[in-house]
Amino acid sequence: MTAHLWPSFGLGVVTGMRSMTAVAALTWAASLGRTRLAWLPASAEARDLATLAALAEMAGDKMPFAPDRRIAPSFILRLGLGAVGGAALAGPGASSTKGMLAGLAGAVLGTLLGRAARGGTTRSGSDWARALGEDTLAAGLAVALVRSAGRPGRS
Repeated sequence: MTAHLWPSFGLGVVTGMRSMTAVAALTWAASLGRTRLAWLPASAEARDLATLAALAEMAGDKMPFAPDRRIAPSFILRLGLGAVGGAALAGPGASSTKGMLAGLAGAVLGTLLGRAARGGTTRSGSDWARALGEDTLAAGLAVALVRSAGRPGRS
């Protein structure tokens, strides 16, 4: 994988772990003019709404009724968001198509490995710790990707 595709792959991984965190990252990157897709929402309102949705997803994910991320509707949504995010953050040396594929691959990896590492419940203290660790990892990676996206000379 070329260095110009790592941001695409990374956003896909974030999408697999926390889909709305990836959406929030995309709105932040778009508002800073750091995406390739001009149609992404870039207003302050879009950023605020997406950020609130990301926080709500993190809280809701710990509820006993939260659906498994691997069920078809959730998994398909993550794949689509990963592909769009991958195209949006592909570096200058990569095509949008390659960015989409890298984002898609990252979404598959983030979904499956995130779920495996996390476990299936949040009934014990260690379950909660893993869930909060996944939240932290997804948010930290999203911030790093937005900060590096679209900068001249990034690789």
